[in-house]
Amino acid sequence: MHLAQDFNELFSVASLISLLTLSILEIVLGIDNIIFISIIAGKLPKAKQGRARAIGLMLALIMRVALLFSISWIVGLKEPLFNILSFGVTGRDMILFAGGVFLLYKTTTELHNKVQGYDEDEMSVKRTSFKAIVLQIVLIDIVFSFDSILTAVGLVTNLLIMIFAVIIAMIIMILFSGKVSNFINDNPTIKVLALSFLLMIGTVLIIESFHEHVDKKFIYISIAFSLFVESMNIRMRRKAEKKREDRNQDPRDLL
Repeated sequence: MHLAQDFNELFSVASLISLLTLSILEIVLGIDNIIFISIIAGKLPKAKQGRARAIGLMLALIMRVALLFSISWIVGLKEPLFNILSFGVTGRDMILFAGGVFLLYKTTTELHNKVQGYDEDEMSVKRTSFKAIVLQIVLIDIVFSFDSILTAVGLVTNLLIMIFAVIIAMIIMILFSGKVSNFINDNPTIKVLALSFLLMIGTVLIIESFHEHVDKKFIYISIAFSLFVESMNIRMRRKAEKKREDRNQDPRDLL
């Protein structure tokens, strides 16, 4: 790809439509990434969480742009490196499998802590350093990057459009990751639901490493529906609590 030619084509109507479409897709494909980042950054003290998310996502952005400049290498990862019986193992398969196992391990550990009723302060935050959290954010983003980059390559051929779409999506992720993180951490049932989604995503990564395609739209539909149902439950619980507080209020307080 020639950057000068790509730049000349960047401001055409077709290119701008492609940029908008690809940016939206990158944001949608980044939902699972935001959920993971929100949960993993939550292991740090409150004052450091925002900085960890921002630094992790900025480093992840640099990695994604670097990967876009290595598209031929990314595409080459789909070629078999060696065979196990009749199954051809590719570089992409190994990355997806390792990422899936890592997600399953992290989310299973988090779910175990929640089920056992451990408080965040009891989970030895000291053992999880700031650098370790940032590194985990970058590593898991690299795993999630492969799907988004391969999607970008399938939709457009202009490298600058891909880069700008990734930058736009990452900026939006940085802006909203704090709100998503606070919402997840402030609602224990949402956190358990988010961890369950990550278990599903980890399982999907492992399945896809064995060349079995899983349509992502069904995953995102199930996530959206589950969040809708849980948001209704949260609203119902808050209204019930408010009614109990109103009934228990001392009549003298109203005078």
